[in-house]
Amino acid sequence: MWSEFKEFISRGNVFELAIAVIIGASFNNIVKSLVEDMIMPIIGIIVGGVNLEGLYIRVGGAFVFYGKFIQSMMDFLLVSVAIFTVIKIFNTYRRRKEKKEYKVKAITNLELLTEIRDILKSQGQLGKDAKPEETIIRLRRKVK
Repeated sequence: MWSEFKEFISRGNVFELAIAVIIGASFNNIVKSLVEDMIMPIIGIIVGGVNLEGLYIRVGGAFVFYGKFIQSMMDFLLVSVAIFTVIKIFNTYRRRKEKKEYKVKAITNLELLTEIRDILKSQGQLGKDAKPEETIIRLRRKVK
């Protein structure tokens, strides 16, 4: 059991996950500060100088703090937008890199047919007395 645990923990994915959790927690603190210290005061000014975090409704003897809920929703939206932006940038970069790796040289039909004829000659499948014009090769083009 110990060896299985050592094998599991030594995989790269576990370390990457641990790093992601640590960075995510730090990122959460940054976004929380942004929302609490910068965005919510501005929203409070817009709605008439009301501190949204202190908004509540009294129901019987209980207090329902809906201002804290609004602040939590702002946290969630900002974190979602930030993560979406980072992933979008990463995917754009990855697509550009993939496109650069797969450059294909354009070749004409005549060059392709000549190359096929030469391969057939070298393999002995095209007889010495056979003329290349007699050989019929049909190619289908892939239409996108």
